[in-house]
Amino acid sequence: MKLLFERSRAGRGLSVLPPLDVPECPIEPSLRRRSALDLPEISEVDLSRHYSALEDRAYGVNDGFYPLGSCTMKYNPKINEKVAGLPGFLRLHPMAAPEDQQGAMEVYYRAGKCLEAITGMDRVTFQPAAGAHGELLGMLLIKAYHRDRDDAARRKMLVPDSAHGTNPASAAMAGFEVVSIPSTQDGRVDLEKLKEAVGPDTAGLMLTNPNTLGIFDENILEITRIVHEAGGLNYYDGANLNAVMGVARPGDMGFDVVHLNLHKTFSTPHGGGGPGSGAVGVKAILQDFLPLRQVEKAEEGFRFVDPPKSVGAVKSFYGNFTVVVKALAYMLALGPEGVREAAEGAVLNANYLMRALEPGYTPAVSGPCMHEFVLTLEQLKRETGVSALDVAKGMIDRGMHPPTMYFPLIVHEALMLEPTETESRETLDQAAKAMLEILDQAHKDPEALKQAPITAPVRRLDEVKAARTPILKYTRE
Repeated sequence: MKLLFERSRAGRGLSVLPPLDVPECPIEPSLRRRSALDLPEISEVDLSRHYSALEDRAYGVNDGFYPLGSCTMKYNPKINEKVAGLPGFLRLHPMAAPEDQQGAMEVYYRAGKCLEAITGMDRVTFQPAAGAHGELLGMLLIKAYHRDRDDAARRKMLVPDSAHGTNPASAAMAGFEVVSIPSTQDGRVDLEKLKEAVGPDTAGLMLTNPNTLGIFDENILEITRIVHEAGGLNYYDGANLNAVMGVARPGDMGFDVVHLNLHKTFSTPHGGGGPGSGAVGVKAILQDFLPLRQVEKAEEGFRFVDPPKSVGAVKSFYGNFTVVVKALAYMLALGPEGVREAAEGAVLNANYLMRALEPGYTPAVSGPCMHEFVLTLEQLKRETGVSALDVAKGMIDRGMHPPTMYFPLIVHEALMLEPTETESRETLDQAAKAMLEILDQAHKDPEALKQAPITAPVRRLDEVKAARTPILKYTRE
């Protein structure tokens, strides 16, 4: 497929700007470009066809089954997009006076109250722009808490080896020393290793529950107690909240701070570069450290307040506002019962698909899962030479998006599947049938499977070369 620059022909163009409806403001000569912008010259029909071709090559939730593990790629109701696009929301300037943005401030306030109820936290901020951004804020809050208590010696952050890769990265960015806590064979945190690791230098623990194996750790109260008794705080990675929202609350599990991915769990599409929202909720002991510009209910309407010991702003203005609008619309539409039902549906679908695949595939951990599960294809690779990557590529030829591959790292030849609650039983049956057909092909004709995908616009790429020597820009001849 050619780039627009490659399709460009001198003298071609199209008029896309409407007539000027405001007084013209001449640009000072010193601010003007000395040469014309190097832009492609292309007709409107060719431009339209270019973007239509790009759309045909993209694969989204609207195209088919998208079981990308740990990403919660569920269908999001279009009505919430319409709500976020209302003129009063979409055209509101972030520098408008508080009295002129009372409706938007109420959105923040009501969304915060909903999430406080779901998570068991006392206060929520919407400034972080993404999940990892929320992780970083959580780490900064824990750091500020210890420093405020003259306990700066607490510099170690405990992170289970089954954690999301962003967890240790966020802790390191905040200046903590990361200590990895191993898992037991059944995928839980090793309590004995945790007890050995905690001490007077422990700042806290970062934990995902359910974890990346799709397992809810039944020892969670013991885990958070061990950290608290050592003087540390507990951080909850809410990336997998879709499995427990409305059923179990991080605040009741002993967590002090939590981030939520509104762009996964609460009705903003996940992927495509954003925008997202990594909302962060905290217990009362941390609320004085929250970012600037918190929304508070006043005697008349709403106002902005700055917490007395704030870590400062972590994003311009108040965060990605329309993402919060969609989240509030979603939560109000579902209500408490609907939120719980969505989580239960996610868990039901994951267990249904896992059982449907068990005649041929081996789960990394035995027993029921939560919202997602991990398969290990280690034996299949030994027997046939077919890898998890080959199976994933074979799924593309059967009209499905591949699951997450080779994660978590503690599972060899891993495939992680998360069907979400919005998939029908028929879709799950079709997916299971297709994956079992791939398994049969792996034994009968493994070489053919290693050539997959053969129906996609792009065949197999040299992924090592793409990672080590990426081409990040186009150079015109």
